[in-house]
Order: sequence, then C-alpha cells, then structure tokens
Amino acid sequence: MADANEALASIRAGFHLSPERIYLDGNSLGALHDTVRRRVATVVNDQWGKDLIAGWNDHNWIGQPSAVGDRIAQLIGAGPGEVLCCDNLSINLFKCLTAALEVNAPRTRIVTEAGHFPTDNYMAEGVAQLLGNRRCQVDAVPVEALSTLDFSDVAAVSLSHVNFRTGTLRDLPGITARAQAAGALVIWDLAHSAGVVETALNRHNADMAVGCTYKFLNGGPGSPGFLYIAKRHQGASNPLPGWMGHADRFAFEPSYRPAPGISRFLTGTQSVIAMAAAEAALSIFESTAITTLRQHSLMLTQYLMDQLANHPVTRDIHCLTPYQAHERGSQVSLRLEDGFPISQALIDRGVIVDFREPDIIRFGIAPLYNQRSDIDVAVATLADILRSGIYREERFSKRGTVT
Repeated sequence: MADANEALASIRAGFHLSPERIYLDGNSLGALHDTVRRRVATVVNDQWGKDLIAGWNDHNWIGQPSAVGDRIAQLIGAGPGEVLCCDNLSINLFKCLTAALEVNAPRTRIVTEAGHFPTDNYMAEGVAQLLGNRRCQVDAVPVEALSTLDFSDVAAVSLSHVNFRTGTLRDLPGITARAQAAGALVIWDLAHSAGVVETALNRHNADMAVGCTYKFLNGGPGSPGFLYIAKRHQGASNPLPGWMGHADRFAFEPSYRPAPGISRFLTGTQSVIAMAAAEAALSIFESTAITTLRQHSLMLTQYLMDQLANHPVTRDIHCLTPYQAHERGSQVSLRLEDGFPISQALIDRGVIVDFREPDIIRFGIAPLYNQRSDIDVAVATLADILRSGIYREERFSKRGTVT
C-alpha cells in the first residue's frame, strides 16, 4: 500500500538516512537534513569564518532567539512574539514555573504529573527548595486524578502533552480550561508533540509551554529549547534575569531592567551555530502542514500497532500506547520483560529504537521521513529476534551510558 501522503517523499529524500538502517528514534533525536548541513557550513565558513564578530549585526545573530521562536510559533499555534528559542527545556521550565508563581501570587502550590519526564519534576522540586515551603509546595499526582482535582489553591499545573514512556496524548484543551476556570495556570511540555501533533496553543487559550528542537524538529543533538508565554502573561514577571533579557543590553547598566514582552525571558548568549541548525531544520516544515504530518503519523502508528497485533510472534506483546487516534502522540511503546536486550538486538540488526526503564521499547514515528516500509522491516525483525531468542546473548545486555 502506498504512503498516505506522497507529497512527503521529496522532503524525505533530503534526510541523511542509511539504506541499511530503519530509523525509528526521531522521538529522541531527529535525523539530519541536507538543509541543516548546508546552513551550518555557511554559518561556520562564511559568517563566522569571514565576518567574525560583525556577524552579530550583519547576519542578525542577535535576533536569532526571536526569529527562530517565531518559526516554532507557527508549528505550535502561537503568534509572533510569543515564543523564544533559547537555553534548554529544563531551564525554560524553571523560568515558567517561577513566572507562574509570580503571576498567580499569592497562590503557592504547583501540581505536576507523577509520570512526568523526570526533569520537569526535578525543576518543580528545585523551585520549591529555593523558595522554601512557605512560598512553594509541589504535589505530584497521577494524571487520572486531574479530572477530580481541586485547582482552587493551585498556582500552576505542569504536564506533558505526550507522555514520554507510553506515548499517551493528554487532553490539552480540556485540562487547560478546567484548571483556568479555578484560577490556575497550566505549563505544557511539548517535547514529544511539537512537530507531530496539532497543539493550537492560542486557540485553546494556553498559558505557557516549553519544548526542545532536537526531537521531531530535527535541530540536531543538544539543539536549543523553546518557551511559549501567552502575551497576557509576559509583562507580569521577571524570571531568571540575565543580560540578554535586559531592556538595554549594551548600556551595561548595573541594575536589571526587564525588556518588554517575551524578550525578558532571555538569559545569556545563545549558541549561534546550534540556533542556525535549528532554524534551518524548522524551514523544512514550510513545505508541508502540521495537519498533514499528524495524519501521516497516525496512519503509521496505527499500521505499526496493527502489524504487531496480527503477527503470530508479536501479537501478545503489551502495547502501552492507546489505539484511539485522539489519545496517542507519534510513538508506539511496547512493554517486554527483556526489553533492554531486545532493543539492543533490534539496533544490532539495523532497526534503531530506544529503551526506557523499566521495560519499555519505544518506536518513534517521525512523519517527515518514516514510511510504511520501515514498519514492515521493524516488525519482521522484532519477530525474528523473539523467535530465535538471539537477544539472550550476553552482548545484548551490556549497557552504555545512554540507553
């Protein structure tokens, strides 16, 4: 059966993907596109190499966080001047949490999801430790409890739009509306949804959000994070003051004055090269629409789940990812007792997936470059590995620093 959208074929052709590998890990690190490679070479060789420090003005390096942020805004349903590309997700979440406490004073309670990506809860706990119990308390609750939770004393709710382990898609519009009705702000982590799920932040009256550019946005390893602050909240806080967020950076004043708008959420100098890579990667999305990518993603994830369920060797594997389209992001997560060695055997056979403790193998679907044939090979390879038992070899149980 042909791919659901052949228009993506020309985009796919630009990615550096080895014909000997099936890459299903775009939810952890996106693939390299020719556009990014060329852009980085230009910045290094021509802009930095020839123009040196003049690049800050001549090539508008100084404006990168806002310019790249505006590109991201188009993908996540925000407006110009509502997104900055800067720092990383953890630091940006810290800014949002402290900003939410300031905006929503005198409320002091932060509610987080117990199954959050760990850094999100670490940051919330860190804010509470810095401010002290009188000014901040953190409660981590099961996401199921949100439907009955009393938000009347909550300053901020911190949640993942897509759960990193299971791939479950949260009800962003419903949770946001319910929390806001009780006076709470909601901070969404879009790490596993930006670029593959329609978030429509402004349509759903979102407050704040954070994300990264190295997963489905394909900005490269360690590429910068981003934050979204609705315009109605931008002037009410002074989070983590740094010189790039100053109203007059090059006046070098002894005291901090916050810049107007979202620029006050900047801290220090960005990595120009990493930012250029992210900007080039984002330009690829101009050739398609998020609705098209979402449709292709849903088709591929459903196809993967169907193939697993219909294969005699894999049909009894526990799939953690919801089958209902409106409840899943762009990954399929399987629970297997010997998940780690099985994942390593897959990688050894050229099917690149990843593993998350305690027993989860994740198949990330990047709709810009994954296709049905990738799924066919992945399922056949998994079945062969399980049938043969080769994953029991000692070499597949050896762990590296990164899993």
